Amino acid sequence: MNGPAMLTLLASAAPAAAGGEPPAYLQFLPLIAMGAVFYFLILRPQMRRQKEHKAKLEGIQKGDQVVTAGGLLARVVKVDENTVDLELAPNVRVKAIKSTIGDIVPPGGVKPAND
Repeated sequence: MNGPAMLTLLASAAPAAAGGEPPAYLQFLPLIAMGAVFYFLILRPQMRRQKEHKAKLEGIQKGDQVVTAGGLLARVVKVDENTVDLELAPNVRVKAIKSTIGDIVPPGGVKPAND
């Protein structure tokens, strides 16, 4: 085929192929939907839990019973800006970083799961 015939053939084939394709933005809709699901099911609840944990840590007071991230149950003896002095047993005190406190235990302790 010579040049002008080839151009005519290509020009007539291009609109037929372009007319059957969906718009380009439709290809991104599944990615956007997955991003939204990821945000609402994973990121948003995690950010909420972090905010609640931070509020708990700011509310720690002397005498509170806490559980450390390592699973130790202790009583708070002294609270500083970034650290907490914990009493694990009589005359056994350790200093822990506030962010390693896992939870504050209610005064009566944790109820068993079957009660």
